[in-house]
Amino acid sequence: MKQTLWGGDKIIPFKHLDTQLDHVGESWEISGVKDNETIVADGPYMGKTLNELVSIEKERLLGQENYERFGNEFPLLIKFIDACQDLSIQVHPDDETARRQGKSRGKTEMWYCLESEPGATLFNGLKKKITPEAYKEMVDNDTITEALASYEVHEGDVFFIPAGRIHAIGAGCFVTEIQQTSDVTYRIYDYKRKDKDGHYRELHTQEAAESIDYTVLPNYRAGYEPQENEGVQLVTCPYFTTAVYDLTEPMTLDYSDLDSFVILIAVKGEGKLICDGEEQSFRKGDTILLPATASEVRVEGTIKFLETFV
Repeated sequence: MKQTLWGGDKIIPFKHLDTQLDHVGESWEISGVKDNETIVADGPYMGKTLNELVSIEKERLLGQENYERFGNEFPLLIKFIDACQDLSIQVHPDDETARRQGKSRGKTEMWYCLESEPGATLFNGLKKKITPEAYKEMVDNDTITEALASYEVHEGDVFFIPAGRIHAIGAGCFVTEIQQTSDVTYRIYDYKRKDKDGHYRELHTQEAAESIDYTVLPNYRAGYEPQENEGVQLVTCPYFTTAVYDLTEPMTLDYSDLDSFVILIAVKGEGKLICDGEEQSFRKGDTILLPATASEVRVEGTIKFLETFV
């Protein structure tokens, strides 16, 4: 749990946790980020960190190609994010730009919107053409939001945020975030807010200018047709593939031809998973990591969940 100045009160009940924490802005569900690593909950590896688990199980956990590509670092970071205030306007560099700037890698991500506050909005992408010079001027004169595409969010909305796309989560938004394992974030604009010590938060205007993709698209909401009892693809990119399942009857997921771990994120309802003869409860707020060796998983219950892998 990450307590933040802008955090809300949705994550604790969403995850059915018995704790009194307030202002929880983020829950890092699956994380290999140093000093923020997920801990194995039970079984023979109980207490080990996710990256320790990767170093032990290697391709059996990640998949052969993934292990060759990422080594002992887990490649995805999964979060729930609850904002009761507007978050800063940000951009992430792509891998090439990040390395040029002395970082290990960039960040591409996506949001799946959960039950947010009525009228909550977010920014994703440019709605009009601007130049790098105009971008800096708009940051300086507090008009950068006028160049951004704004969306009112509804449960089930999907937004893809490739590296280089300007974006910001607005007050009242509650989302699941799937992203590359990276903590590289460039803050473009923060509404001239001050921190608890009375200081303006640092902006990364120059690094952001080098990272922004100035392409303008007609629509930044990812379109898909909801279906019951079958997987519906939401996003496919070099860093992750994500689908949504809305089940009212049992279903067996066949991963026998997939050379990757799989993460299942329950966003509504409840049920159970049966894998290799073991049964695991699975309900709203749960995130479960399946190793690459899992060839078949049966899901039972009335449950909606996201499936993501590399």
